[in-house]
Amino acid sequence: MRLKLFNKFFLTTSFIIIFSLAVMMMILSFVLNNYIAKSKQQILLRCCDEIGEQINTAVTQGKSIDTLDLTDTVKTLTSVYDSDVFITDQNGRVFVCGCVDFSESGSCLHSVNTVSYTEIAQNLHNGEVGLSDLGVYQAPHYVAMSPLKNSQGELMGTVYAAAPVTAVSRLLSTVVKLYLVSAMIPLILMFLSIYAMTYRLTKPLKSMSQASKAMAKGDFSKRIPVMSDDEIGELSMSFNMMTNSLAQLEGMRKSFVANVSHELKTPMTTIGGFIDGILDGTIPKDKQDYYLNIVSDEVKRLTRLVNSMLSMSKLESGEFALKPELFDLGELLVNIVLSQEQRIEKSQLEIIGLDEMESVCVNADKDLIHQVIYNLVDNAIKFNQPNGSIKFGLKTEGKFAIFTITNTGKGIPQKDLPHIFERFYKGDKARSGVKNSTGLGLYIVKTIINSHAGTIRVSAKENEATSFIVTLPL
Repeated sequence: MRLKLFNKFFLTTSFIIIFSLAVMMMILSFVLNNYIAKSKQQILLRCCDEIGEQINTAVTQGKSIDTLDLTDTVKTLTSVYDSDVFITDQNGRVFVCGCVDFSESGSCLHSVNTVSYTEIAQNLHNGEVGLSDLGVYQAPHYVAMSPLKNSQGELMGTVYAAAPVTAVSRLLSTVVKLYLVSAMIPLILMFLSIYAMTYRLTKPLKSMSQASKAMAKGDFSKRIPVMSDDEIGELSMSFNMMTNSLAQLEGMRKSFVANVSHELKTPMTTIGGFIDGILDGTIPKDKQDYYLNIVSDEVKRLTRLVNSMLSMSKLESGEFALKPELFDLGELLVNIVLSQEQRIEKSQLEIIGLDEMESVCVNADKDLIHQVIYNLVDNAIKFNQPNGSIKFGLKTEGKFAIFTITNTGKGIPQKDLPHIFERFYKGDKARSGVKNSTGLGLYIVKTIINSHAGTIRVSAKENEATSFIVTLPL
């Protein structure tokens, strides 16, 4: 089964901590074992040296080793240093031992055995500690020895101090247990902190995963709570921004499909109805030319819609590469207005400012700018009122050319102003009053102006004049 990110992170971090503590414990055990062993060995050597010095001093004063009362000294050292301390004669028989059995009955484990100094001395010299069972113990012990010699150098006996190896192990075990117990509380706090930190780090990622699955099903309502001011918080904000953008795009897509369906369905229904009426004889022959003209207008409307959609698609996809050239913007404007002379005269519109037009040269894509001006002039005529006017203005400010077109008419309601540059958006009055409008003209205008690093804005009120101001880099 695939582990989740939370489990991976938590288990990996926990493994690293436990592994590090285990390595530290191994190193500590090794160091402590050596330290405790050396300390024990030094204690054994000290026992032997103290008794050896005491006996040698007495022998130097002329006393015999047999006459010395060493029982109390040996018992004290045995008790204080937690070791077996005993003395043998030159034949290896124990005559003094610090253990309880020897003090009570005069006999013990050590006294019933003979300890061969010669065998021990082959591997163990004075001032050294080694491992041996001395022929007494069942398991090896740490053993220190100190030979007792007279003034002629003859062996009078030997002092032995022994401690079981298990004593060192028990002490080490005690230290390790103390270490583990003392480390338990920090370990618990550490694991709780890691758990909380891992949960905090992975919760936004889990939420993103759930939100991504929801978005794949078309649900863009989920947002990620921003819980920190770090990289995870920035990722959450970026994800929310992406979700907002996708939701907006999805809304635009649905709106686009709905608008296209509506714009195509209306003329197609009209065309189909009139053609069926002509074919089945519902429309009399003397009326057929009239309705065929309507069908022709609807076909032209469909053609304009398709052409506008193709232009929009090319502009949005970047396929419409700019081909800048130097041309007179004022001359282009005059030519476009003159091409609409019949429509202007039919509506009895007054043209203002055209005869005072300045000559302003710009470096831009002439065909695209032609489409911009044509769409704006077309709208100014289309949405004007009879005997109204259209005012043109063109000037330069710094490194920009500013073109203004103002027309009288019913104006634009304030609620429509934020949306007039959106695809397929048409105000209610426009939709009902102008049948051949596609709702793509101003969107294409804005897209072309933006591609030239320019701006376009509108100033309008309902039942007042409407002005479009285009700013274009020279």
